[in-house]
Amino acid sequence: MMREWATVVSWKDGIATLHSEMKTSCSSCSARKGCGSQVLNKLGPKNAHVMTIASSEPLIAGQRIELGIAEKSLLSSALLVYMTPLVGLFLVAGLFQMLFHSDLAAAAGALLGGTGGFIIAKGVSVYLGKSASFQPVILSIALPPDALRVET
Repeated sequence: MMREWATVVSWKDGIATLHSEMKTSCSSCSARKGCGSQVLNKLGPKNAHVMTIASSEPLIAGQRIELGIAEKSLLSSALLVYMTPLVGLFLVAGLFQMLFHSDLAAAAGALLGGTGGFIIAKGVSVYLGKSASFQPVILSIALPPDALRVET
C-alpha cells in the first residue's frame, strides 16, 4: 500500500477536502548540481493536490490524515497512461504506412494514434476512477492541531 500524509482543509457533511503537497526526491539526493530533474522542479509550478474523500469521522481544518492506495491500482494507472498512447502511435503509424506507402502518412498516423491513445486513456481513467479499488482510503488520523498543548 502506498501511503501519503495530507492536511484537512475543510470537512462538511462527511466529505473532507484535503491538501497534499507534491514531494520530490531532490532534497535527499547528493547529485543536485548535475541533475536535470532538480532544475525542472525549480522551473515547474509548485502544485499541491487538492482532493475530496469521504470521512464519517468529523475532522478539523489543519488536522493531518494518512491516506493509502493499493500498489496494483497505482501500477495499472501508470500502465494505462503510458502504454495506451504508445500502442496507438505504433498501430496507427504502421497501418498508415501499409495503406499509403509514405513516411509522411506514417508520421500523420503516429500523431493521430498517439492523440487517440491519450483520449482513450482519459476515458478509461474516468471509468476506473469510479471503482473503489482506485480510491484512496484513510489509514490513520492524527490528533487535531489544538488537542495537544505543551506548557513550560
